[in-house]
Amino acid sequence: MVAFARVNHADYRVETTSRLAQWRVDNFGFSYRKSDPFVIGKWNWYLVLEKNRKLVIKLYPELPKLARDFPPIASFNIRVVSLLGGRKTLVHPEVKDKQFKSGEAFVWALEVPLTGRFIVDVEFLDLKITSPNGGVSCSIWSEGLTEKSSISTALTSLGKMLSESIHTDITICASNGTIEAHRAVLAARSPVFHSMFSHDLKEKEMSVINISDMTIEACQAFLSYIYTNIEHQDFIKHRLDLLRAADKYDVLDLKDTCEESLMEDIDTKNVLERLQSASMYRLPKLKVCCIQYLVKFGKIYDIREEFNAFIQSGDRDLIGEVVNEILSVWKGF
Repeated sequence: MVAFARVNHADYRVETTSRLAQWRVDNFGFSYRKSDPFVIGKWNWYLVLEKNRKLVIKLYPELPKLARDFPPIASFNIRVVSLLGGRKTLVHPEVKDKQFKSGEAFVWALEVPLTGRFIVDVEFLDLKITSPNGGVSCSIWSEGLTEKSSISTALTSLGKMLSESIHTDITICASNGTIEAHRAVLAARSPVFHSMFSHDLKEKEMSVINISDMTIEACQAFLSYIYTNIEHQDFIKHRLDLLRAADKYDVLDLKDTCEESLMEDIDTKNVLERLQSASMYRLPKLKVCCIQYLVKFGKIYDIREEFNAFIQSGDRDLIGEVVNEILSVWKGF
């Protein structure tokens, strides 16, 4: 009888968020191991461990035949975190605009011997598609919002109504300026505005709405979204203001769009702010994503001071959820 080694499929699985990949290696006793494919952006990626004199880590995408002329260009941070003896971390310098042509991989040969349990952590900062004919390569993560906006004549004209103040009938007063708009458009996009203009409220008789909790720039971005002509960079710049406005005026599609966008670029600098926004505005997917980033992916160790401050002043129920997740993860060790 031939005995076969038992394969633990978890040893090959890479956990991911939209931009972060983590491979938890519990027992690397061989000279070679290749991960299962994991999706980041538009590609399947693989991590490979090779051990000879040194431990070598490789990262590369799977390129279909039809896409080999347009390989990804990636910027990323990669590090290895030892889970033994005080959580030692080895960090590779930031990789900037690495083009992954067919058959090519990023290779990192570790100078320090590593044994036992460790995590390979890859945080993608940007992904681009190689442009044909040597043109400018654009980030895949700058696409989406503006592409989804219809380019029909009707929607273009709607945006023109706002930008050129064509037959406006309402003035919106922001904290530092005013914008002209249209009651019908606002009422069609927001149940709150519809109620203002339909019932016996002062706004029904007045030609002014006060939105003093928004700057003129944020208010302009909010109206631009409502009128379907918002620019992507304006959306990104004012996401949190737009989230507050979407919640206040019950613009559900904007709220969903903000949640999806805020999930895409979570990092150690913004994760606690976004976690609190997720709790405040009832965004369950963003909350789960933030808690996983902190606990499951171990980023809580990178922001200990900030997290301690959050523990002192944050919402008790929210802190409880994070602590419960920490305890749940610890049970797995």
